[in-house]
Amino acid sequence: MENLTLNIDPSNNQSKRSIGKFLRRKLLIDNYSGWLVFLIFVILSTALAYATALYGIMVGLVTIISLVTPLLVFFILVNPAFGIIVYITLAYIMAWLSRYLIGSFPLGTLMDGMLVLFILGLFIQMKQKKEWQVFNNNISIFILIWVLYNLMQAVNPAAASKLAWLYTVRTVALVTLMYFIFVFNIRTKKFIKTILKWWIFWSFIAACYAFKQEYIGFDAVEQNWLDTNPDLAGLLFLAGHWRKFSMFSDPVTFAYNMATGSILCMALITGPMKRYKKVILAFLAFFFLNAMIFSGTRAANPLLPIALILFAILKFNKKILMFTLGAFLFIGFLIVMPTSNQNILRFQTAFRPKQDASYQLREENQAKIKPYVYSHPFGGGLGATGEWGARFSPNSFLGTFQPDSGYVRTTVELGWVGLLLFSLMIFVILKTGINNYFKIIDPQLKSYSLAVVLIVFIWNIGNFPQQAIVQYPSNVLFFLAVALMVSIYRIDQQQNLAADGKC
Repeated sequence: MENLTLNIDPSNNQSKRSIGKFLRRKLLIDNYSGWLVFLIFVILSTALAYATALYGIMVGLVTIISLVTPLLVFFILVNPAFGIIVYITLAYIMAWLSRYLIGSFPLGTLMDGMLVLFILGLFIQMKQKKEWQVFNNNISIFILIWVLYNLMQAVNPAAASKLAWLYTVRTVALVTLMYFIFVFNIRTKKFIKTILKWWIFWSFIAACYAFKQEYIGFDAVEQNWLDTNPDLAGLLFLAGHWRKFSMFSDPVTFAYNMATGSILCMALITGPMKRYKKVILAFLAFFFLNAMIFSGTRAANPLLPIALILFAILKFNKKILMFTLGAFLFIGFLIVMPTSNQNILRFQTAFRPKQDASYQLREENQAKIKPYVYSHPFGGGLGATGEWGARFSPNSFLGTFQPDSGYVRTTVELGWVGLLLFSLMIFVILKTGINNYFKIIDPQLKSYSLAVVLIVFIWNIGNFPQQAIVQYPSNVLFFLAVALMVSIYRIDQQQNLAADGKC
């Protein structure tokens, strides 16, 4: 190391320049290494730990956020790919964080702020690149129509509460705008691979957390969260057994994410890769399905066999047919096998809906709401039912109605016009995704396309018995999968044009 002689006289400008030069070299040129940087981090970490211990977790949290936020804003605007990974990560952990912060930090507002930054960054990029053609497809058109229709619900005369619309539109419609961010910024096969690896990684973490809850138990914060919410405990404690929710807001969201994680792994196995990687993916698929059983969510159980039907149709060959047949035999055995295990017993009831009291109750509720739907073509307004309806308009006709199904909620809140638009959007998404799958030539991209088509398909099926795509991270991942349908096909086309140009 070069010897430096420093004059530390404060009145000496040369001394100040030398110190500044020394610090810049140590902090920037020497790649953040050396004893000085280590000492600075030790001092700052110690001070932060002391302040947190003395004044509480919020001091430490606010300090960290204050330091990280400027960097985060910069990277989202300059490097949206980094921001996308951060956004997906926060979507996975925000429900978990909210339980520990007990609502003291507005995590939802943070996600909204990131969305605004993404949109701002998109306009900045579009001003420079002017690549509007990436949005020139039927999926983008229908998604834009869907978002505009949800925004127009702010002036729905039948809506009992504007605040309910404000709270609901964030997770139902505004998150949908992330589709455009994803489509514009997902441009390479390498980045797609990174996103899928990140998806599988967080699915693995969530599954491990559920195993911990099942075999070790809830921690003190989780148990207190359950004990202080009698209604919640009534839904999750069944037959002397707690339904597991892992890091998510509820067991349904957890179960659906385990189902999609499993389907993702199964589809990727069909692509070109080394044998040991296929073994790992097969293990993870089984691991996720095992964790899914802990949720006690019956609506998630039929998703795998339904996905396997489309899987066998799209990948029509002897091996896939044999695998599908074997999977159906195994599932059939689980359905009829005698057992005293509460998780398996609840799994079995998913395939006997007519014997289930909750299913019959849902059918009765849906029958009661039909006259309202017929007389309100534009619905009762976003947030008119469920949690927000009970909070903002408890005395209204819809305030106490529990829609359960995502399709029922769409019909009641947005009317049959909204249901028609939503159904057309899903139809266009799946039709485009399947068509793109058969057009893709690159075998690796083809396996990616298969994965996202199956994921969108089963999330749509799961939206009938439950509200599948309104909670984090499901709402983000759903439109990420939709965007990947478009991006994967575009990248394959670009590869083909490049290959033709070389010929």
